Amino acid sequence: MCGLSGEIRFDGRRPDLAAVGRMSERLAARGPDGQGLWTRGAVALGHRRLKIIDLSDLGAQPMTDAPGELTGVFNGCVYNYQELRDELRGLGHRFTSTSDTEVVLKAYRQWGTACVEHFHGMFAFALVEHRTGRVVLARDRLGIKPLYLSRTPGRLRFASSLPALLAAGDVDTSLDPTAVHQYLSWHATVAAPRTVLNGVRKLPPATVRVVEPDGTHRDHRYWQPSYTRRPEYAGMGANEWRDAVLEALRTAVRRRMVSDVQVGVLLSGGLDSSLIVALLADEGQRDLMTFSVGFEAEGGEEGDEFRYSDLVSREFATDHRRLMVPSDRVSTALDGAIAAMSEPMVSHDVVAFYLLSEQVSKEVKVVQSGQGADEVFAGYHWYPQLAEVAREDEPEQYAQTYFDRPHADLARIVQPQMLPPGDVSGDFVREHMAAPGAQSALDAALRLDTHVMLVDDPVKRVDNMTMAWGLEARVPFLDHELVELAAACPPELKLADGGKGVLKEAGRKLLPREVVDRPKGYFPVPAIRHMAGPVLQRVQEALKAPEATERGLFRESYVAELLAAPDECRTRRGANALWQVALLEIWLQTHGIT
Repeated sequence: MCGLSGEIRFDGRRPDLAAVGRMSERLAARGPDGQGLWTRGAVALGHRRLKIIDLSDLGAQPMTDAPGELTGVFNGCVYNYQELRDELRGLGHRFTSTSDTEVVLKAYRQWGTACVEHFHGMFAFALVEHRTGRVVLARDRLGIKPLYLSRTPGRLRFASSLPALLAAGDVDTSLDPTAVHQYLSWHATVAAPRTVLNGVRKLPPATVRVVEPDGTHRDHRYWQPSYTRRPEYAGMGANEWRDAVLEALRTAVRRRMVSDVQVGVLLSGGLDSSLIVALLADEGQRDLMTFSVGFEAEGGEEGDEFRYSDLVSREFATDHRRLMVPSDRVSTALDGAIAAMSEPMVSHDVVAFYLLSEQVSKEVKVVQSGQGADEVFAGYHWYPQLAEVAREDEPEQYAQTYFDRPHADLARIVQPQMLPPGDVSGDFVREHMAAPGAQSALDAALRLDTHVMLVDDPVKRVDNMTMAWGLEARVPFLDHELVELAAACPPELKLADGGKGVLKEAGRKLLPREVVDRPKGYFPVPAIRHMAGPVLQRVQEALKAPEATERGLFRESYVAELLAAPDECRTRRGANALWQVALLEIWLQTHGIT
């Protein structure tokens, strides 16, 4: 797990190594254990290293494969790198390190851009062919690792975070109206390739981009599972599906234990993280370090679920740590969490992950986490409603149950110049729902949530907050083989038992029933949900700041309405509308965007 950056010139000039250095410095938290710069011809690369696999200097980056005339920078982990190294050795390749980065370089020499199809893992990388000057950029199947891009005439820059690109300078920071529309419609999600800034884009998940020396490029999307019932699973009953899911999850969890340092687990006490702990215990892990976070109650809402995490810890004899965060600590950590955001993320558990990661990083460098199970296995409350509608009615039902607000409401929220022509967020959903490869309305919704909404909300949230403290988070529920299996699973098995039915049945084989049958939980942060004193003060300051007035993004009448009743205005999904509006403005101000 690391931070990468780079610049490619198309105008005959040398790359700006100082700008790459600034990007690399901005990524220091992602890789506190080492750094490196490399340049040749029209390309420069930067890297910050977090030592997880091959702790020696032989694993340092940028890494050059001299026989192959290839140099690369890599962020993430290829979990099957040991098996691939053995395979590549059998094909005649020689290795000088035990790092997965070197496996990536040799795999590219052997298979070209198809190397990504051999990788089990989370990754983003940039590879430079010395002879041709061609640069290859790639991102993992589920977009777990980020890769941001900034293109200007004659130049392309890329980095593991958007703030790193800002540190390099010369970025168009004007707001993208379509992205703002998505932000206000989809609980702050902005779908790839867009970001809220016109001058920054992100490489979509499961994509390889080949950039030629003249600046032209071609993209190849190398993976998209079919959300249909597949012949190889015909005739499987509920118990067989349960066992298949459990075995696939066991494999996913086992894969994510590959490391030269200790691996812990973020344990909320919910079904998903508890299953990870149970499977690791079943695999023989002893004294596994587990971590939970809780917050003081506000507005009558409890802020911790320690009773469940304690139960799981006792059941599997883990080395468990609880972190109770007072409300005043939330407000003091807020600016740090927002500074760590590559894009504005409104979910209040961002601060929970930020504070938890701060503490966990003092104990371990790697954790497994339960994100993704709700999207992959239909755990949210709106999925049963979607399953009941006809395909032609599904986009409208999806909007009714998922969108924060309808398109018509945006005219009274943002200034006219920030309104794109038409319902761009609704059009996006309609296009995705109509695409081939989904058998039912629910299949189409799960495909959209897993491959778009999940990537740029909870997955990005966990990556940003953990990496702010040099902590690597691994997400077994987003193992691509498990996702493929779940996509083929009959919808009724996923919807059973109030959602995630097949996963709950798997859990009953390993977990106490109190954990499996508990009400659905989350990381509650009441101080933000209810705009407790210091948080509200920060919100008021941001919305009344000169930068906000000059920007003129939101209508003054709407902001005044929200400030008059800070805990009463809720979006259709129950989010605090004031927080959603203020968070975007605070993020822009934090990153110096005027």
